[in-house]
Amino acid sequence: MPTETFLNSADAISHLQMYPSYDGLSVQELMDSRVHGGLTYNDFLLLPGKIDFPASDVITETRITRNVALKTPFMSSPMDTVTETEMAISLALLGGIGVIHHNQPAASQAAMVRAVKRHENGFITEPVVLSPSHTVADVLDIKARLGFCGIPITDTGSLGGKLLGIVTSRDIQFELPTILLSDIMTTDLVTAPQGVTLTEANVLLRSSKKGKLPIVDNQGRLTSLLARSDLLKNQNYPLASKNPQSKQLYAAAAVGTRPSDRERLQLLVEAGLDIVVLDSSQGNSIYQLEMIQWIKQAFPKLEVVAGNVVTREQAANLIAAGADGLRVGMGSGSICITQEVMAVGRPQATAVHAVAEFARKFGVPVIADGGIGNVGHVVKALALGASAVMMGGLLAGTAEAPGEYFYHDGKRVKAYRGMGSLEAMEAGKSAPSGHVNGKPASTKYSKSAPHENAATTRYFSEFSAVKVAQGVSGDVQDKGSVKAFVPYLHAGLQHSLQDIGMKSVDELQGGVRNSLVRFELRTTSAQIEGGVHGLNSYTKRLYA
Repeated sequence: MPTETFLNSADAISHLQMYPSYDGLSVQELMDSRVHGGLTYNDFLLLPGKIDFPASDVITETRITRNVALKTPFMSSPMDTVTETEMAISLALLGGIGVIHHNQPAASQAAMVRAVKRHENGFITEPVVLSPSHTVADVLDIKARLGFCGIPITDTGSLGGKLLGIVTSRDIQFELPTILLSDIMTTDLVTAPQGVTLTEANVLLRSSKKGKLPIVDNQGRLTSLLARSDLLKNQNYPLASKNPQSKQLYAAAAVGTRPSDRERLQLLVEAGLDIVVLDSSQGNSIYQLEMIQWIKQAFPKLEVVAGNVVTREQAANLIAAGADGLRVGMGSGSICITQEVMAVGRPQATAVHAVAEFARKFGVPVIADGGIGNVGHVVKALALGASAVMMGGLLAGTAEAPGEYFYHDGKRVKAYRGMGSLEAMEAGKSAPSGHVNGKPASTKYSKSAPHENAATTRYFSEFSAVKVAQGVSGDVQDKGSVKAFVPYLHAGLQHSLQDIGMKSVDELQGGVRNSLVRFELRTTSAQIEGGVHGLNSYTKRLYA
């Protein structure tokens, strides 16, 4: 039998360098639609690289608009069963951002934006202030609407008045609603002078052991406020998504493209909105182009995310109009039937790559919206050029999602519906929840207050005699709190990039563009092989 001759083992690396033959496909080869057609996330895998760093070193920071960067690439969808106050605050604390839905009265949505902005601050430059003649009932009302009751008291009852005291939760705990604040307020105060730096003020607040630190001018007039609770949040949530100037959490909200949405946006901007998402199933419309142009003139500092789009041609029009970010996806969501009913859309992996490749030339980030069912899908979307992923079904069913839990077939679930479903369209003039911190968002507007239904305007159906559904409604199983689930997504993303051999999202995307990161197509059999198989039964626990 002939003996085979082998090369010296020590020469393996140099041999590979001398005769390069890369395994797998480049992203261009993967996305050659003339051969393969449109691809979904399940149609391919990334090949592993070399691990020479711990997963904890992986940087997941990414830019979601021209001027806004997040520590984690996670966004929640502006759906009325996904994102209201609790979801928006929790995601922002965890390094992502929640987009508050607009299927509710404008005042209710603005109250939710305001609650996000007030949740965590540096210097609170517009604190709620009362006068000595106000009562305990006024403090209880503020606590019910805004979720706090540490309130400075000035002689005028407004910012700029002479500081007289502070009312805290302990001061009102056992008092009648009619008691005047002058009789119960705390007057033993620790203050800081106007002009103090945030670092200096934080040191003073820590040492004072007080809940609030008023900032006063040389005449004792209140100019701003600092809260101890924000120091604790800084410690507990180091990845929090904050405006670097104000130190407040970023707030994002969706609006439509109709004339009434301009009035709605005015209220949202007054509440402190940072990012507006133009919510449309097909973003390449004259309505959206005109809306972008109007926003850029009326609110030049407001970041605008436009969409949805799935082609370069759609993207070009929105970029030219002034979009700061693009939302990519049409018919790929778990509750969306647009591709089935309208015969319009595009497989999500192909759509993300095509739009991201084009938009990158103009410095416009893209957000992969829809089709995200697990950590692997997040990684694939980022590898194809997305700067972030927008999740609906993956976050529905969490404790922070709107709605109450109920039992269906013995499982604890929450309702989840597409904004193109008849149920969302038939919501008519009423918002599905419209609550802030468990309380009605506005005493002026009730749940039945008139407003233009967001589900119909999103799908251009408000003037149609017959409503054609582009989504379904159903329920999803209880996932627990996003405060446990999102850290699992983040850790999973870090471990995945470690397997690929990339230390950051930027490095991953650079490796894809330079053909260093390689891909492999998956047959149906390969997809079966890559999942759980061959067991009589099993338990699937995602994290602990």
